Amino acid sequence: MEIKFIGTGSGKTSLKRFHSSFIILADDFNLLVDAGDGISKALLHNKISFEQIDGILFTHLHPDHFSGFAALIVQMKLINRTKKIKIFVHESLSKFTKDFLFNSYLFEEKMDFEIDYELFQHNVQVLVSDKIKFISKQNSHLDQYIRYDKEKKLSFISSSILFELDKKKLFYSGDIGSVKDLFLFEDNHVSRIITETTHLNKAELLTVLEKFKPEEIYLTHISDEGEYYLKEWKDSLSEGIRNKFVIAYDGMAVRI
Repeated sequence: MEIKFIGTGSGKTSLKRFHSSFIILADDFNLLVDAGDGISKALLHNKISFEQIDGILFTHLHPDHFSGFAALIVQMKLINRTKKIKIFVHESLSKFTKDFLFNSYLFEEKMDFEIDYELFQHNVQVLVSDKIKFISKQNSHLDQYIRYDKEKKLSFISSSILFELDKKKLFYSGDIGSVKDLFLFEDNHVSRIITETTHLNKAELLTVLEKFKPEEIYLTHISDEGEYYLKEWKDSLSEGIRNKFVIAYDGMAVRI
């Protein structure tokens, strides 16, 4: 089993990195995690065909994690895909997700493949395949926006995900609101962690390392201006600790 980073950039568009996304490549299922602006080109750049993707999991609906969805479905249609695709989305976001395609003039009746929406709830395990399971928890990433929704029309779901990959546990922070979100699954033995770096203080990562003692922590969601400071911070660490942190880059593959 392998994880490949499709994009490792922040919400700010960059010529060096695509927006944050990765794909879990398993023998029985290939799961793309998030599909933000530019995802179709990012996949081609990383030599992942549109036919390879069996499912897409969305953590939240910020454009750098979601807005490439319709464009990706278009590409699947244009290659005459016939294989069903599964869309894993929190149940409160399902209507918007479906409407997004409909309002992009993408009608399932005109496609040769089925779109199967797999709606999940927080704190309930989801079986993706025999080798991929996940459970989600609400984090605080979108809490700051709640006060602007005067008519209470929006769902402010933002998920952190604990994957079980062939019995090994991988924690993906998603975009977070505070360092507390990194400890949502603190009662689990986690072998690897993927965490964003835009919305936290880098020094706080040391508390994560001390708590979970993972094999490695992969740092992603990196802005062009933040990359220098991230490397500077890593270089300041002692060798034993420094080697636990991996600054992810587009196309990086990790065996699980």
